[in-house]
Amino acid sequence: MVSIILTRNTIGRLRPCEHLLARFRAAVPAGIRQRSTFVGLREAPKQAAAGPKAVPSLSTLAAALRLDKLNSSSQRVPQLAAPKSAVVEEMLRQVAEGAEEPFYVVDIGAALDRLSLWRELLPEVEPFYAVKCCPDPSLLYALAQAGMGFDCASKGEMEQMFQLGVGPERILYANPCKQPSHLKYAARQRVPLAVVDSEDELRKHAELYPEGEVLVRIAVDDSQAQCVMSCKYGAPMASTGRLLRRAIELGVRVRGVSFHVGSGCYSAQSFVDAVDRGSAVFDEAALLGLKLDILDIGGGFPGSDDGKLSFTDIAVPLRHALHRQFPASRGVRLIAEPGRFIAEQTHTLAVNIIGKKVVQPAEGGDGSTMYFVNDGLYGSFNSVLYDHASPTAELLAPGTAATDDLLPASIWGPTCDGLDCVVKETRLPDMQVGSWLFFERMGAYTAAAGSNFNGMPLPEKVYLHAVDSSDDDAGAAVSYYESGEHVRMAAAA
Repeated sequence: MVSIILTRNTIGRLRPCEHLLARFRAAVPAGIRQRSTFVGLREAPKQAAAGPKAVPSLSTLAAALRLDKLNSSSQRVPQLAAPKSAVVEEMLRQVAEGAEEPFYVVDIGAALDRLSLWRELLPEVEPFYAVKCCPDPSLLYALAQAGMGFDCASKGEMEQMFQLGVGPERILYANPCKQPSHLKYAARQRVPLAVVDSEDELRKHAELYPEGEVLVRIAVDDSQAQCVMSCKYGAPMASTGRLLRRAIELGVRVRGVSFHVGSGCYSAQSFVDAVDRGSAVFDEAALLGLKLDILDIGGGFPGSDDGKLSFTDIAVPLRHALHRQFPASRGVRLIAEPGRFIAEQTHTLAVNIIGKKVVQPAEGGDGSTMYFVNDGLYGSFNSVLYDHASPTAELLAPGTAATDDLLPASIWGPTCDGLDCVVKETRLPDMQVGSWLFFERMGAYTAAAGSNFNGMPLPEKVYLHAVDSSDDDAGAAVSYYESGEHVRMAAAA
């Protein structure tokens, strides 16, 4: 089993969140009931099985911060993300102090800003963060304290959330095809809601977790997404009636409908069409005597607003569609599974140039320079293969090179595999071995899927700590952030 090992004191590991969370809480009314929960398992035993033993320091800290009192209002909080200049300054400081290995600078405030934006534009939709996107413990802890639920796909992800003090009622087991032993684990821990998309999965639930409740995932148009999912998951609309009837026969309670328009979707209409399909299944269920009351609109939301489509471009027509098909009078709870939307902007990656090769120009062509860096496709840049990412490199230096000094170049990873090319074509200033590059927006689907192929370590992480300006006795303007400490994230068998 793969687990995350923390090489610092556990409470100290979470320090980057504390000032940020204090500001986040201060910006909204206190005492609002936690919404991101599922309640009401049928036929629950008189004494449910005990949950996994939480890490004492984590559970104690979670209790001290009154996890159940944190709010989920739609009020916007002040901007908590560090400015780019602060992130660059921290990277330069690490290099000046002798850094040689690749490293991330992590800004938890960026995630809290995104959560605030979500609650402003889609206040009726409760977000359940997709843990697979970036399972960084400090990020997960901050999101838990800020009131989010969690979309988990495995026993390991559920265990990680339990260790952070999150109760089972705040977990959605969203994997449509579950390993039986993992479903048994969910049953023991009383995780109340899961997702299915086939008769075989319904039978699995009926046998292993009859008290649990399910959402039926339907196939929708995901042709406008970076990563399509309908090729693997989602029941065709023609089969939903059969699935609902089979659930009734097996005694599995269906609570609602789930869909996913694909990861990184660039079409607001895809969301609107999916909502319409979901409503049709609700109507179909009603004809069978089933009262559905949950709609899960999945993920696919952009991680930043400087691409093809902004979150506002999606949220406005999506919210209109939800109001049209699922008005408050229908009594349907709305949830979602954002991942990259929350995590993408939290990580900035710094890499060191470890090699350089000048490629002589062919006859009549231009020459170029191959730069070799100490992270690649088998590490953080696996997103180039798996997530269709197009990373953009910037020079990490006190000054900025003039645009007329940029030359044809390519960027390669450190392994011995010829496939390990990070950027095939770009333009960079002439650099020497030992120079540094950095890549922004590296928080989603990067280190989470990285490996140690060829013995290459994954990057360490440096966390930015928020600074409370009220502590500044001089009254002068102060930096919002100070440096965090190195924390190694290691995978152990």
